[in-house]
Amino acid sequence: NNSKMKVTYNWLRDFVEIKIAPQALAEKLTMAGLEVTSLEEREGDFIFEIEITSNRPDWLSVIGIAREVAAITGKSLKVPQVKNLKKEDAGFKIEIADKKDCPLYTAKIIKGVKVGPSPEWLKKRLELIGCRSVNNIVDITNYVLFEWGEPLHAFDLARLADSSILVRRGKPNEKIITIDGAEKVLNADVLVIADKDRPMAVAGVMGGKSSEVVLATRDILLEAAVFNPIVVRRGRRQLGLDSDSAYRFERGVDGAIVETASSYAAALIQKLAGGILVLATSSKAAKPKIKKIALNVSTVQKTLGVNIAAAKIKKILQGLWFRAKSKTKNSLIVEVPFFRQDVNLEIDLIEEVARIYGYELIPQTLPAIKPRGTVLQTRDTVSSIKNILVGLGLNEVITYSLIDRDMLKNCTDRENNEAIEILNPLSKEQGILRPSLVSGLGNCVAYNLNQQQDYVNIFEIAKVFYNVSGNPKEELVLGIALCGIKSGFVSGQGLIREEAGFLHLKGIVESLFSRLGVKDYAFNAQDGSPCLALSVQGEKIGIINRLGKAFLDELGIKNKDVFILEVSLDKVFSRSQLKKHFLELPKYPGIVRDISFILKEDVLVSQILKAAQEKGGSLLRQVKVVDSYKGKQIPPGYKGLTISCLYRCQERTLTEAEVSPVHNLICGVLTERFSAKMR
Repeated sequence: NNSKMKVTYNWLRDFVEIKIAPQALAEKLTMAGLEVTSLEEREGDFIFEIEITSNRPDWLSVIGIAREVAAITGKSLKVPQVKNLKKEDAGFKIEIADKKDCPLYTAKIIKGVKVGPSPEWLKKRLELIGCRSVNNIVDITNYVLFEWGEPLHAFDLARLADSSILVRRGKPNEKIITIDGAEKVLNADVLVIADKDRPMAVAGVMGGKSSEVVLATRDILLEAAVFNPIVVRRGRRQLGLDSDSAYRFERGVDGAIVETASSYAAALIQKLAGGILVLATSSKAAKPKIKKIALNVSTVQKTLGVNIAAAKIKKILQGLWFRAKSKTKNSLIVEVPFFRQDVNLEIDLIEEVARIYGYELIPQTLPAIKPRGTVLQTRDTVSSIKNILVGLGLNEVITYSLIDRDMLKNCTDRENNEAIEILNPLSKEQGILRPSLVSGLGNCVAYNLNQQQDYVNIFEIAKVFYNVSGNPKEELVLGIALCGIKSGFVSGQGLIREEAGFLHLKGIVESLFSRLGVKDYAFNAQDGSPCLALSVQGEKIGIINRLGKAFLDELGIKNKDVFILEVSLDKVFSRSQLKKHFLELPKYPGIVRDISFILKEDVLVSQILKAAQEKGGSLLRQVKVVDSYKGKQIPPGYKGLTISCLYRCQERTLTEAEVSPVHNLICGVLTERFSAKMR
């Protein structure tokens, strides 16, 4: 299993002075994030099997794990001092077709080696971690791979045509037989190491059978390189291959140790197999940028809930090979080593400090920071709104946040280019994030009608997403949809059948806003459009719409109207007054007076009620419409209304003499301002 790394206790002790027992070390490693899944004693040594997460390729080596052991135990890491070997030869060339595929390639030629069995210590080390011994040359490349984390490959130099190495993409229908004996057909997605005639290896994955090191080999070419992780992964998958080398290249090898690991291997080959180094060369690699991150000591303390001194933080990071310099008394500038590509932010550094300091030493406490009230308030308000709407007889639905772009044409007033597209949609029907709830609610209405439901009354509270000047934005929205005929018994009137319409949605909004304490809202007809705009204090916050025929046809809804409300809850919340004030029950009775009149049909009822309230002053406690009618006695273009006025005083019982003047004022404003005719 490539995601597991095996390492032995004695191998680790080559690099760090360990004084604790293997069992204790396994526990410490696990607590620091290197989960030891098994610990086995064999042949006088202990084998640790460690689960390696994909973001930590630096743990795929004995030295990488030894570095962690040193940091955890407070010891120093003893890495072998290796002299980087250089021996140029103008006759040998390294040609790289694309530097993006292969940023660095090093080659060493050792002539006169004696290929044979490896010494017992080398065989034992490899076999303890599950690697089969082949011969001294191949075993050394594997040994360095596991010890340093840098994959190497040895070619039989006599099998290479010409004194050159070419790193290029495979050609269509080009073939190679890999060292496992399988023939593979190459293509342009596969990176290969070739001579002037043919491919000799699948780069970073597996060598070719034709150039493998065998007992008869006398001269070898030792390769150590850096290959593009994406190209290695793509090529490996296409060819159906797998190897320890590919696993490391796919996660990113440390370019800074390639030359060192190669020189170390070359020296070991000369020591164990003889031979003379005649060439050591490399392609020129671009120098990687050094990553620097500012770390505030107080942020560490605030995040972890424990006081760790700046000197301790600095020591922990330096133990992990970060370069930490004090900027001020309370802050550090930290240079990230090349092998830690997963560290990019201050919080990443804090995580490093936490796991080496010891998670078990961080006290369990309740968060000292109180959550922002607005978060709780929003959540509670949404819950209240849902309860209110359910109380009004509506049913909550949850619809998909991904929709078909074609649905936008007929179901929303947002421009098509405001939609946020999904880069890799699973299907055409899931191509964009919904900029409106209308599509989902419309589909839900259609589904319920198809299930023979006569009356559909649903709501949804969810986020919608859209672009504003190229920037993505999300907004919490309430959507309500009504369709069909509602039946019910009303006392004194018997069975009532009512078809859903604008007024039902208007009534729901009025009930909801009354409970939320939203004031100064209005419904305004949109010129030339069958919809009502909903505004609060002059700002448009929503719309009540009747779905058009084109969208109804798309939904498969026939001979029915669907009315949908969509309102921005973000704008409603800022205007809500959720605090309730207790009012004493009235001690004195009120006086009710009704006014019946006829007026033009285009006069808004809201204007009538507002004018009445203005003239009624403090004595008028409530004014409401109790009847609206049309008939033979009402002229065309007019409507008949009856409003009921409740007068009351908190201090005493009102008299007729006090009520009449106020009531006459209300009648007067209706006549004068709205040309109403009293009945």
